[in-house]
Amino acid sequence: MKEELLNDLKEAMKNKDIIKKDTITCLRAAILQVEKDTQKTLTEEEMSAIVAKEVKKRKESIEDYVKGGREDIVENLNKEIEILSKYLPEQLTKEEIEALVLEAISNTGAASPKDMGKVMQYLRPKTAGKADGKMVSDIVKEKLNNM
Repeated sequence: MKEELLNDLKEAMKNKDIIKKDTITCLRAAILQVEKDTQKTLTEEEMSAIVAKEVKKRKESIEDYVKGGREDIVENLNKEIEILSKYLPEQLTKEEIEALVLEAISNTGAASPKDMGKVMQYLRPKTAGKADGKMVSDIVKEKLNNM
């Protein structure tokens, strides 16, 4: 992924695509910072988790800018999300997440909403970087509440 980011950064600089250049630079900096802090080279999954975190930050801030009437910033954030999404693994569909949740519930023996932590812990490695954590959490809550 690092090599792909570097090549895309060079391409963005040649094409004078400022948003893409800035977005990739920000992502590379986030990855390098985590590597520096942990003093280890990150795996593809760990880098994907960082990309997912960056996408999530932008999606959360869009709501605030929409309320503030800043459509120019919303447009830029949407472009950044589109750029970052290229580096994410294919995202799980809602149906796939529901199937994983049902599997997790049966494998952990979860019987009530009190067991949500066990279920989420089981799901985390299977959904990291491939699904929005909030969506997974909401589906787990729904399934456990309907038991």
